[in-house]
Amino acid sequence: MQVMTPRGPAMVEIDEAADPRLLLVLTHGSAGGVDAPDLLAVRDAALGVGATVARVTQAFRVAGARAPGSAARQDEAWETVLAELRARLPGLPVVQGGRSNGARVACRTAKAVGAVAVVALAFPLHPPGKPERSRADELRGAGVDVLVVNGDRDPFGVPAAEDAARLVVLPGEGHDLKRDPARVGETVAGWITGYV
Repeated sequence: MQVMTPRGPAMVEIDEAADPRLLLVLTHGSAGGVDAPDLLAVRDAALGVGATVARVTQAFRVAGARAPGSAARQDEAWETVLAELRARLPGLPVVQGGRSNGARVACRTAKAVGAVAVVALAFPLHPPGKPERSRADELRGAGVDVLVVNGDRDPFGVPAAEDAARLVVLPGEGHDLKRDPARVGETVAGWITGYV
């Protein structure tokens, strides 16, 4: 499904649960796609607990860019996609999330789109080697419960437990969370069942 945003078209892949109780909307990082191993594992596990899953390729990636541009423009496009998804799948509580940059978008827009919770995979706490440039305020400012799943070897850092409703740190995982994606999926699926 294509959604026209103020920043160009975004693409949405929807996997519908047989008897949906929740809509989980996921997106990618800056240079990645919606077929990242952790996002696919989350999709599969979420479908198993009754969540319809929408994976969004944001407009900047559809246009071929590897960087999202300004946060305000990225968030504006995201809000347009969420409005379309809510219209297409009415009545379902929405949990939104993503990996890396997508997790930041989900945190920044949670209140604006009426999400009940956020899933932040590999939240990039700071640029590599620059811990003084913390983005923890985006986690704290989400206005809803946030689940953070990070690897203990992530060069972008690991948020503090007090900055999220739940923090899960996976040993041996880096920023890509690809050593054991099924564990990432199980963690997310178990948590989102509290929001149906």
